[in-house]
Amino acid sequence: MIYNHLGASGIRVSQLSLGSWVTFATQVDEAKAAALMRQAFDAGVNFFDNAEAYAGGAAEAIMGRALKKLGLRRASYLVSTKFFWGLHDGPNEKNTLNRKYLLQAIDGSLQRFGLDHLDLIYCHRPDPGTPIEETVRAMSDIVSQGKALYWGTSEWSAEQVMQAWSVAERYGLHKPRMEQPQYNIFTREKVEREFARLYREIGLGLTTWSPLASGLLTGKYASGVPQGSRASLPGYEWLKERVLMPERVEAVRRLAPLAADLGATVGQLAIAWCLKNPHVSTVILGATSSEQLAENLKAAELVTKLEEPVMAEIERLAAPPAAR
Repeated sequence: MIYNHLGASGIRVSQLSLGSWVTFATQVDEAKAAALMRQAFDAGVNFFDNAEAYAGGAAEAIMGRALKKLGLRRASYLVSTKFFWGLHDGPNEKNTLNRKYLLQAIDGSLQRFGLDHLDLIYCHRPDPGTPIEETVRAMSDIVSQGKALYWGTSEWSAEQVMQAWSVAERYGLHKPRMEQPQYNIFTREKVEREFARLYREIGLGLTTWSPLASGLLTGKYASGVPQGSRASLPGYEWLKERVLMPERVEAVRRLAPLAADLGATVGQLAIAWCLKNPHVSTVILGATSSEQLAENLKAAELVTKLEEPVMAEIERLAAPPAAR
């Protein structure tokens, strides 16, 4: 396992990490979560990603109990959470990044995790209703209090990230160190173009999610939505439109022979493609079985095979018909 610095920070994260979105509590119970985390950790994974909103807080509680069950040294792993949507319907408890919510949210997450601090915390979405200075000060205070070590953002624009960084710079506050955007062969604009100057100017690190485009890049949606997949779950109907886009389904079919020639699956090819980007600190994986996790972890072995001719062929095969 390769360990990358999280942008310009001193902390290092495994190039592959394990996330809990959709899976923990929804598809994976506590025992299975612990088994997957142990498998990942034994393979070198040191970062486990979470969020307050995942399964209404249950994903945090499951991950916390799993960590306790596994008995891992606290210094040997990193754990994260994200704040924005909240768990209650009060006017200061949902869809906000105001100071009251953030300072209460971190305490709630720590209680569910059963930990005295988290390593990474994120503002899960931007909040135009709260002054950016208020959010930055609150996140910085959480770090100053020792309840988290680093803070960052998720799905913010480059302009918003830069505004937050500039506020922190102006007032001597803890700066946002990382962003968590979606990144895969089909979703690339933010990581490859919009954030380009932020890598140079502020040393932004990336903990990217959805390398398989919600499973589309595994090829399992080639004939529709299989039972038990994410797009078949209640509450995730919105995924169907994304994973059943005909031009993308066809692109996955075109990529399959190339992956096979490399001795890999399309999913492994897609994950390795993300790892090739030098600005990506870690790629967050999701898994519901030991076999699935093992397959995805093997993607790291494929990176050295993705030389320029192969990367160019991936570009050609993944492009829409009009661009090929």
